[in-house]
Amino acid sequence: MDLHLADKVAIVTGASKGIGLAITRALADEGAAVIAGARSLTDELSQLADGGRVRPMQVDLATPDGPAMLVDAVGAGGLDILVNNVGAVRPRTGGFLSVTDDEWISTLTINFLAAVRTTRAALPHLIERGSGAVVTVNSVNARLPDPLVIDYSAAKAALANFSKALSKEVGPQGIRVNTVSPGPVSTALWLGDDGVAATVAEAHGMKPPAVADRAASESVTGRFTRPDEVADLVVWLAGDRASNITGADFTIDGGLINTL
Repeated sequence: MDLHLADKVAIVTGASKGIGLAITRALADEGAAVIAGARSLTDELSQLADGGRVRPMQVDLATPDGPAMLVDAVGAGGLDILVNNVGAVRPRTGGFLSVTDDEWISTLTINFLAAVRTTRAALPHLIERGSGAVVTVNSVNARLPDPLVIDYSAAKAALANFSKALSKEVGPQGIRVNTVSPGPVSTALWLGDDGVAATVAEAHGMKPPAVADRAASESVTGRFTRPDEVADLVVWLAGDRASNITGADFTIDGGLINTL
């Protein structure tokens, strides 16, 4: 299926690993030119750049000026697609009272304000085009508040609300705004040495694989989603095949959410 992405220009945030790297690869495979923003550049991202369609840019999107710097890299060529993917989570094993103001601000900045700022910088380019797509990687925690990630859940709920509201404003100008909400994904965020599984395991005297297995068992499919599966959904929403879809959220969680 031709997704009509050849020669489109896209920005992907948090592109150095995990879901962001998979999205960058998928967009490039479809013929798009991708500006890949990341705080640190990995070997995997550098290898994608060797193909000529990916341009890595080292930028800290948690800073007020970082998102605009990334968007400025587009130059005069214009922009067609923005993928807000950057995010981070830290389980609060000490409970709500252990979460400081600084930790709240940090979580809200990287999981909410980074997307707001990047979208604000990118939107004039899309409006000038008269068309375009903003796809934001959100989380099931926007609808599944969890005290273990209380600040992350709140940030993702705000991100869902922001995206829906923005879709109503810019839809008449040809800009589509949608979100994708994964459950647990097999990335370092969950499975790395400092990931969710390891952090929870340390707090409860467990082994990280046991924590991950328990989380996977809560899904109907009994497994984590793969990064490439999230990427496929994001890339489809970014393309013209989804040209009348806006203001929607697409859950990809193996059936973890069991309500309508």
